[in-house]
Amino acid sequence: MRIHNVYADENGETHFRNIEVDWVDDSLSSVFSVLESASGIKFRKTAGDYDFEWHPAPCRQYVINLDAGVEVTVSDGETRVIEAGEVLLVEDTEGRGHCSKSVNGKPRHSVFIPIN
Repeated sequence: MRIHNVYADENGETHFRNIEVDWVDDSLSSVFSVLESASGIKFRKTAGDYDFEWHPAPCRQYVINLDAGVEVTVSDGETRVIEAGEVLLVEDTEGRGHCSKSVNGKPRHSVFIPIN
C-alpha cells in the first residue's frame, strides 16, 4: 500500500516521496501495519473552489480523501493529484510548504489524523 508523503529537506524545500506500508502482523485473515500514536481525528469538508496558496502543514498528519481528490504542489515543482481513497502524510511543518486545491471543482470530504 502506497502513501504519498510531503516532506521538507534541510533547506526548507518540499518534495514528494512514496512510502510503502510495512505489514508486521498477520491475524484475523488480514495483515496489519505497526500501530502509530495519534492525537485525535478531524473530519473536513472542503469547497469545490478551494485553492490554498503556499502553507506548511500545521503538524505531522495523515490526510485521507474520502470522496474526491486534491491537487498538491510542492516547492520543487512536482504536482500530484491525491485521489479519493488515497492517503497523504504531510510532514512539511517548516519551510515553504505546499499548495493545495480542489480537483474538477468538486467538494471534498477528508479525514485528518495528527500523529506524534
